Amino acid sequence: MRIQRVFLLILDGVGVGALPDAAQYHDVGSNTLSNTAKQVHGLNMPNLQKLGLGNIIRIKGVPAEENPLGDFGKAIEVSAGKDSTTGHWEIMGVINEYPFPTYPPAGGFPKEVIDAFIEKTGCEGVLGNKAASGTEIINELGEEHLKTGFPIVYTSADSVFQIAAHEKIYPLKKLYKMCEVARNEILIGKHRVGRVIARPFIGDNNKNFQRTGARKDFSVNPPSQTVMDLLTAHDIPVIGVGKIEDLFNFQGITESIHTPHNQETMDMILSYCEQIGKGLIFANLPDFDTLWGHRNNFKSFASGLEKFDSWLPQLFDRLTETDVIMITADHGCDPTTKSTDHSREYVPILVYGKSIKSGIDIGVRKTFADIGATIAEMFQIKGTGKGTGFWDLIK
Repeated sequence: MRIQRVFLLILDGVGVGALPDAAQYHDVGSNTLSNTAKQVHGLNMPNLQKLGLGNIIRIKGVPAEENPLGDFGKAIEVSAGKDSTTGHWEIMGVINEYPFPTYPPAGGFPKEVIDAFIEKTGCEGVLGNKAASGTEIINELGEEHLKTGFPIVYTSADSVFQIAAHEKIYPLKKLYKMCEVARNEILIGKHRVGRVIARPFIGDNNKNFQRTGARKDFSVNPPSQTVMDLLTAHDIPVIGVGKIEDLFNFQGITESIHTPHNQETMDMILSYCEQIGKGLIFANLPDFDTLWGHRNNFKSFASGLEKFDSWLPQLFDRLTETDVIMITADHGCDPTTKSTDHSREYVPILVYGKSIKSGIDIGVRKTFADIGATIAEMFQIKGTGKGTGFWDLIK
C-alpha cells in the first residue's frame, strides 16, 4: 500500500539524553524528557506510552510497553551545533558541517558588525548589543529607545541577530527593510547567523511595553537540496505549520501557515487532515523550547507534554490506512539544568500508521537524516543521499 500522507511533528527541544559529544557543548547530564519527568514526579502520557515512548529511554510515569502500537528509536545529530535550524535541516537531509556563529552574552556582536549596521541602515546608534530575553530587554531599554530612536539590537544563546523597535519609531516596513540589509549585506561569511529577527513592540513605557504579532524572520537558505525540495519536484505537496517556513526560508514548501504556539499548531494539523489528501504535513510545536525550555519552566514543560499527549487521539481518529505519523525533535532544551540554552541530545523517533508494522525497535539512528530518508522512501522518491531510511523495517 502506497503512503499518501506523512505527518512529521517536531516537539521543539524535547531531547532524550546527552549525546556522546555533549561535553563539547557543556551539556553533560542533559536529558530533557527524563529529567522533566523526574522533577514533576512522573508524566501522564498514555498515548505516547502506547506508541512506545517509554521503550526509548526510562521516563518516570511512562513505562515501556510490552506490545507498543508504534515503532520507536532515537537519533544522533551529526551536524555541528544544537540549534533549531541545524536540527530541522539535518532531519530533511542537509548536514551542517560548520555551526552557525553565536556571540558572548555580555559582549554581543563585534564592532565591525555594529559599525556596518549603523552605516548601512542609517541609524545613528544602537542600544543593547548583548544576549537577552526579548521581553526583558524592551523593558530595560524601551524608554531610552523612544528618546533616542536607536534600535535595540540583541542576541540569545541561538545564532540570531534580533532588532527590537517601537512601531511608532520604526514602522514595520522600515524595520523589515533594516532586517533585510542586515541579512543580505552584513551578516554573511563568518557572521552568517541562522536568523535575523524583527521584533516590533508597542506601549508608552516600561510598564506596558509588549511585543506585537508582527515578528518576522529572515533566514538563510539550506546550502543544498532537502527532502522537501525533492518532494515538491515530484508534485508532492509540502505543508509547513509553525516556524517551518522560517527555518527553511520558504524553500521546498508548497503552502505554509505560521502558528505562534502549540495549540494553534495542533489545530492547524487537524485542519489540514481535512484539506490535504496527499503530501507531507511538517509541523513544529515551539512552546517546549521558546516558552518553557529556555526559561527553565519544567512544570509548564511537563504540562505541555501531557496536553500534546491528550490531543493525539484527535489526530489518530482522522488517520486513513495510507497515513503515517512521525514524532521527533530537533535538539534538547532541558528545563531542569542551570543552562537556559539548547542541549546537545538524542531525539526520539516514534512512528505510527494503521498499515505499517508495530513494535519495531528501529534502534539508534546514526543521523537525524534517517528520518528524511525514510520519508523519501515512503513517497517512493530518491532522497538527498544523506541518512539511511528504515522504511523496509516497518512497512
